Amino acid sequence: MNDQKPRSRRWLILLGVIIVALVPAYIEFFLRRPVGEGPAGPSVSADAFESVWTDRKIMMLGIGDSVTRGLGAESRSHTYFERLQNNPADEFTDMQGKSLAKVLPNLTAENFAVSGSTSIDHLQTLESQIEPYPDDVFGLVVMTTGGNDLIHSYGRRPAVEGAMYGATLEEALPWIANFKTRLNTVFDGIEERFPGGCVIYVGDIYDPTDGVGDAPSIFLPHWADGLAIHAKYNATIRDVASKRDHIHVVDLHQTFLGHGSHCRQFWRANYDISDPHYWFYDNIEDPNDRGYDAIRRVFLNQIIATRDQLITKPITAEPLALAANE
Repeated sequence: MNDQKPRSRRWLILLGVIIVALVPAYIEFFLRRPVGEGPAGPSVSADAFESVWTDRKIMMLGIGDSVTRGLGAESRSHTYFERLQNNPADEFTDMQGKSLAKVLPNLTAENFAVSGSTSIDHLQTLESQIEPYPDDVFGLVVMTTGGNDLIHSYGRRPAVEGAMYGATLEEALPWIANFKTRLNTVFDGIEERFPGGCVIYVGDIYDPTDGVGDAPSIFLPHWADGLAIHAKYNATIRDVASKRDHIHVVDLHQTFLGHGSHCRQFWRANYDISDPHYWFYDNIEDPNDRGYDAIRRVFLNQIIATRDQLITKPITAEPLALAANE
């Protein structure tokens, strides 16, 4: 009997040690989501900014939801829409001098994106607020659409088109078909408003669960078919864009994997060892400041890769430093 008491005590001590070790590990890998510091996302080559691309009039038009509006950025100058145009005063060293205004001297911009809006709203915005531009203006359109169609109304109400959270894939299929039709109509409408031509860059939809699909990890109700519906929406964006050579998909989905609710879990396939940090804002559905930096970079890289489509009458390329001295 005397031997049993020391043995029981040892087991209690061992259990206590295990608990003491597991609690910090649970907090670190399942609850803590540090945002990190400094630049985020891929690098952008400086080569593309050595010479002016074109002197034609370019209108950079923003259409879409809160991602293009910039909700979650620390300031307006840190939104991806603004950072594409001009470097903010506190720009990171590796991005200084890498902005569209530097290579498009006749660039202007208008942003019609509205926080909380759905793809249904985006069509209405296009039809009611955006007038045709003059023939001598070329459109450079950036947009994000469809994310709110999926996440609203966060499981608080029965799923409907435009707010399909919690829907089954079977329920969502006709809404997905309507999204495809609507997206084509939006693209047609944009083209009509730019008789001088345009190029469109549309972001696909990221996943705050890092591809795991466990909605409770982002404090939302379980959604059995969430990943499947999300994949169908992204496939629709890519399918519609693939039919037009002047529309390009910007891969936000892949860019953000490893920076959502599982960013600290090193055993996950999407773990980013170089930057295991959280790129989402407090509301989960929008990026934080570093997330917007990453979005700016992937949009900019896609624009650089297709910049020939911005040029109708190529000007003589001259080093910007020389041009500035004339």
